[in-house]
Amino acid sequence: MIELPEVTTEGVLAWVIPALVVFGGTALVIVAIVMAVRVARRGKRARRSARESLDAVGAKLVELDDQTEGLELEIGMSSALYDGRPPASLRRARLTAQHTRDDAFAAYRDASGEDVLPSAQRREAKRLSVGIDKAMEIIRRARADHEEWLREHSSAQEQVDVARRRIVELEARMGEPAALRAELARIADESEWEAAAHADDEASESLEEAKALLREAEEQAADPSRSARETLRACEEAVSRAERASRLLEETHRLVKNARLAVDDEHRAAESAIRAAIGTQKALDPEQAAELGEAIRVASAALESASEIAERRPVTANERIARLRDRLDMALADARTQQQRLRGARSALPGSLNAARSALARAEAVILDAEVDARVRLDSARRELAFARQSHDPIEALDASRRARRDAEDAAVLARFRKRRR
Repeated sequence: MIELPEVTTEGVLAWVIPALVVFGGTALVIVAIVMAVRVARRGKRARRSARESLDAVGAKLVELDDQTEGLELEIGMSSALYDGRPPASLRRARLTAQHTRDDAFAAYRDASGEDVLPSAQRREAKRLSVGIDKAMEIIRRARADHEEWLREHSSAQEQVDVARRRIVELEARMGEPAALRAELARIADESEWEAAAHADDEASESLEEAKALLREAEEQAADPSRSARETLRACEEAVSRAERASRLLEETHRLVKNARLAVDDEHRAAESAIRAAIGTQKALDPEQAAELGEAIRVASAALESASEIAERRPVTANERIARLRDRLDMALADARTQQQRLRGARSALPGSLNAARSALARAEAVILDAEVDARVRLDSARRELAFARQSHDPIEALDASRRARRDAEDAAVLARFRKRRR
């Protein structure tokens, strides 16, 4: 029979302690390595590298956005030559560019979040860069194909005739821009329409520039040794600027007039919401009642302030009313029943949508030549406003309209800030 050695406490400790030291030291090394990797993945250097990657793809996204808008010029110039239908290659390029741009705007915004790992940001930047490069190449090929078609199938004189018709049609649509501006000055302070304050001059000046370029293109088209393509392209750009300024003036006029018509209804709806909040306050415990009472006091003061400016600043008054409704809803969030929330959302939604539309119009007026952050916010505002209009749930629609307004306001602030820095 084999005798086992006697196991003593000292013997066990003599074996266990060195083993613990070895394994413990190894564990500490592993933990240190893991921590070092995590710091490296999340540290300042990694963040800076990821930010540089996102900035690079942001610059490409701005270029794609501009090129997408440029395709509209190409299609506008060519539609009449194709019996009202733009070339298939240009239409496909436009669809590709629009889808790529819209998806990239949303992905760029998600990737720019503070909680996104730098490694994930770099991967997303690389993916977006590849997609944008492909879209840009499709645009380049479509334009080259279009130029080749024009050389083979369209004379310079035909292109001049198309440009002339575009100018005549635009002039008829524009009417008298100065008359719209005069109407705006009559019904509201200039602060309500400052984004469109010079739109009438810009529209008229761009139209006159287009006419001058058209005359130059006519002279070039009559000389076989000269090309009118670049002049015609510049003419179309001038027409596009005139159209944009005219639309801005018309949209601003519509928004101001609608705000004047709606401000009394919005005021009454806000008064009703404040009365309902006072009724809810009575059923709350003292602490909650005091908090809601302060919110009611602030909302009442804001409504009085909006009423004082409503006559000459109806857009601003409606926006103030929309904001006080936001704050009052937040104060009432835990005290309302579902039915009360639905009624409140239905009441606040029209004013919130109008406030979002006016904020979006102001942002669109200043977003030209803006950098990517402003364009991303503008894209988000458009998406949220579209969702708010389509949603059948008043609460969801109200929340989306409020996000749209905030995104549009942020876009305008970013665009103005970048322009001041230049």
